Amino acid sequence: MIFDEMLNIPPYSLDAEEKGRLLTKRLVELTKLHREHCYEYKNMLDAIGFDVDKAQSYKDLPFLPVRLFKEMDLRSVPQDDVVKTMTSSGTTGQSVSKIYLDRTTSSNQQKTMVKIVSGFTGSSRMPMIIIDCPSVVKNRVMFSARGAGILGFSIFGSKKIYALDDDMKLDAEGMKMFLEKFKGQKILLFGFTFMIWQHFYKELLRLKEKGITFDLSNGILIHGGGWKKLISEAVSHDEFHKKMEDVCGLHDIHDYYGMVEQTGCIYMECEFGHLHASNFSDVIIRRPLDFSEADIGETGIIQVVSAIPESYPGHSLLTEDEGSILGVDDCPCGRKGKYFKINGRLKNAEIRGCSDTYAAKF
Repeated sequence: MIFDEMLNIPPYSLDAEEKGRLLTKRLVELTKLHREHCYEYKNMLDAIGFDVDKAQSYKDLPFLPVRLFKEMDLRSVPQDDVVKTMTSSGTTGQSVSKIYLDRTTSSNQQKTMVKIVSGFTGSSRMPMIIIDCPSVVKNRVMFSARGAGILGFSIFGSKKIYALDDDMKLDAEGMKMFLEKFKGQKILLFGFTFMIWQHFYKELLRLKEKGITFDLSNGILIHGGGWKKLISEAVSHDEFHKKMEDVCGLHDIHDYYGMVEQTGCIYMECEFGHLHASNFSDVIIRRPLDFSEADIGETGIIQVVSAIPESYPGHSLLTEDEGSILGVDDCPCGRKGKYFKINGRLKNAEIRGCSDTYAAKF
């Protein structure tokens, strides 16, 4: 199956049966491709005696623990074909995942992002405020997860400004000029959850108490990267939304779930607070004792599958997060596919989200 065929289908239009057929066909193809071109992946499949031709569903395909990308260099293309190496977030002393991208995989990641996010923001590019500092994206060859997130979402911005300087201080004057210039227009904001709270919200609150306000009621905020630090500060999802609206009028807010090991296939939060799997990906909840598939509403370990990766065997991964499926094809927002929630990191798992690793350093 050519990936472009999937791109022609609206990303939340397929019901469970249709999507199951599509993903099974694509993920079986990817399993065969990686088995042929990645020596280490072939050895792992051989070690468990896996016969891909007997797989009835993408749910039958083996998954790799996401931590394996910290321990091994896994790629399915020659080194000369690698155009970009992405690295995961990590605190000092932690090893990081290394994800090798060729031109095809990198291009398909971007195309998929556009399809998914446009369903929430609209197809037009908007003036954009990046709630981070410019230095994060300077190394264009070795992308960190944080830099990759910023650059990935930057394609939705027409004119862009960084809200923070390299000392993580709010550029209040720059923000004021930017908002005045684009007054009356929809503004896109993007950042990582803890950084938004620590360096953006708290400074806006301080300025508001001095009588200096910013009107972002016409903005759309997309944020992600982990809640660990905020939850420890007793800031819930609902509290985050309420405080952001109180301080600057921002009410159109979407969290997302994603990881550098499957860049492009992000899971966006709808207006009802549910994370959604698009046609390009799926979430399977596994019971920790035997890795069988959990029922709807049952908590377990999150497995993610992606139709994108051709340059590395990252199409079926077991994460270190736990969560549960809330429903399938019946979210009140009208989008088909599974919708789910994240409960947090598994006990004793490493901190790895962009916000959480930054918060640990902070």
